[in-house]
Amino acid sequence: MKENFYHGILLGLLAFMDGWLVKSNTESGEGYSDISIEIRQQDIGIVIEIKYAENGTFEAGCKEALRQIHERRYESVLIENGIHTIYRYGIACYKKRCKVMSETFETEGET
Repeated sequence: MKENFYHGILLGLLAFMDGWLVKSNTESGEGYSDISIEIRQQDIGIVIEIKYAENGTFEAGCKEALRQIHERRYESVLIENGIHTIYRYGIACYKKRCKVMSETFETEGET
């Protein structure tokens, strides 16, 4: 439940991005991703998973978030929607600090 606070802040920041389709807790792959974003004009998708880093375990929280994105295949809906470049972000938050780890995933196919 502690990660809901950080989730809400991030959603508020992303909600006003022009041309971005921002979704929260939507079904994707084998679960529900925290935040997924489609930027159709640029053929970019973003999957964000947020973890609460108990006692400041930022590195472990980020790695766990990225592992969850992989294992549950959260980018699958973006791929089905024709997105070819996908950024995965694992974010670990604790008190007033956070750490972000990212990966890029390129799908194959015609543009």
